[in-house]
Amino acid sequence: MPRAMSYFTQLLEGGYEAVHLLSDSKSGLRAIVGMHNTRLGPGLGGTRALATYASEEEAVADALRLARGMTYKAALAGVPHGGGKAVIMLPRGSFDREKIFESFGRAVESLGGRYITTEDSGTSPDDMEHVRRHTKYVVGLKERSGDPSPVTAYGVARAMEATAKHVFGSPDLKGLRVTVLGVGHVGMYLVKELHQRGAKVWVSDINPASVQHAVTQYGVTAVDADALHRMEADIYAPCALGGAINDTTLSLLNVKAVCGAANNQLLTSRHGEQLARRGILYVPDYAANAGGLINVAQEWAGYDRDKAYARTSLIFDTIDTVLTRAKESGLRPEQVADRMVEERLAG
Repeated sequence: MPRAMSYFTQLLEGGYEAVHLLSDSKSGLRAIVGMHNTRLGPGLGGTRALATYASEEEAVADALRLARGMTYKAALAGVPHGGGKAVIMLPRGSFDREKIFESFGRAVESLGGRYITTEDSGTSPDDMEHVRRHTKYVVGLKERSGDPSPVTAYGVARAMEATAKHVFGSPDLKGLRVTVLGVGHVGMYLVKELHQRGAKVWVSDINPASVQHAVTQYGVTAVDADALHRMEADIYAPCALGGAINDTTLSLLNVKAVCGAANNQLLTSRHGEQLARRGILYVPDYAANAGGLINVAQEWAGYDRDKAYARTSLIFDTIDTVLTRAKESGLRPEQVADRMVEERLAG
């Protein structure tokens, strides 16, 4: 009972609509689907599959936090969807991955279309192929839009160009020093975008193979995470898991702006305040990394790659508007972006 009371408190205080706890004893599925706000359309958001959740409460909190982020991301990007997100608590021992995701597909189908899933951290288009055997409410499929990472990265690069316009007087990234934390799917594609634009790039990742690929393919410089955070650079791009801006890292940063692909980059809202006090411009993560969502939303509507990239390119205009209004109002960019979203949800 105390745990149920805690969940209801989280839902009510955060403005959430529902949290679904989904399980299957045969496959070992343990999944949570968080639903935040579906006023603008059915919830659309990825499924995160990890074996590292310390507890059910931690997994629920992650799903809810991410679902809220999807509400804001969709509203600001202008796509007709609401905020939903799923996490799967993978078994720590051996398990049949195909059966887990087939079972998850049945669970998604049981929600009747209120939630549409796609890949996220720890999942892939292959996993979504297993999901689709039992539900039509899935996107990011191989023969349609596929992996959304390249589009997400393109959108972040466009956000960086808008950031550079405001901070350095020109949207040209050539010669700018960019530090990238995390060169997984999105981070690697972002490094490619930055390389094509002539930026000078430093990277760090816990996976040595990914770092070596970035060095070999794009001529970046590899450093460890501590050195990356301490480097004097122009833009810092967190592209790993959330909470990259925290009590430990924030005091080390020596950059002019933060603009990356990770969700929930600020561990708490006060870290946004602290960045502003230090004169570091923070670009709201859900505004910068909306390209993947735009891509799968286009797939749900009827996939057209050119339309997906054209809409993603408009992230430049979104960031430009947010930063302009922030300068005019004296508010922080994340406050301005939140207000823009709340106005759209209220309308």
